[in-house]
Amino acid sequence: MAESKVVDILAVFSDLEPAADAIEHLRTLGVHDDCMNIISGVPVTEAMLGRPSQWTNVPRIALGGAILGLGAGIFLAYISPHLYPYPIQVSSQAVIPGPPTTVVLFELTMLGMLLSTFLGVFLDSLFPNYRPMKYVPEVSDGKIAILVECPHVEENRITDALKKLGAESVKPAEAQHL
Repeated sequence: MAESKVVDILAVFSDLEPAADAIEHLRTLGVHDDCMNIISGVPVTEAMLGRPSQWTNVPRIALGGAILGLGAGIFLAYISPHLYPYPIQVSSQAVIPGPPTTVVLFELTMLGMLLSTFLGVFLDSLFPNYRPMKYVPEVSDGKIAILVECPHVEENRITDALKKLGAESVKPAEAQHL
């Protein structure tokens, strides 16, 4: 039985439009979206390249952090005044006053959401990553690279198609320590 070789090609484009056209053409050649990775030094959304949206767990993690923050606020505002043997009474104000309680609940909810969102983005992007990554220095100069890692396509067809679609360079991808 013949073993299929993984095609590992890195193509560099000078502009976004030829890169988007190349992605669309690669799909017609049988390359799936999960076999393509876009490397860019500038933020590029999936919609700009005609790619499907990526799903992330960050909103769920942020909601969980907001709920934990709200719980901490409820503890500080409602439960902690009753933990002491003698509640502290300030003038004719209630033991649990309304406006300061609202501020505490809001601030701790937002703090919990902020910290968990940061942690979620940090974990979702697998950062820091100490493995060698496939990269070309031209990306730092504003160019866009398409990394194709696919076991079921012909390397020559992919290379020729990318060159015809305006790639400045098409070469085998090599992992580098950054």
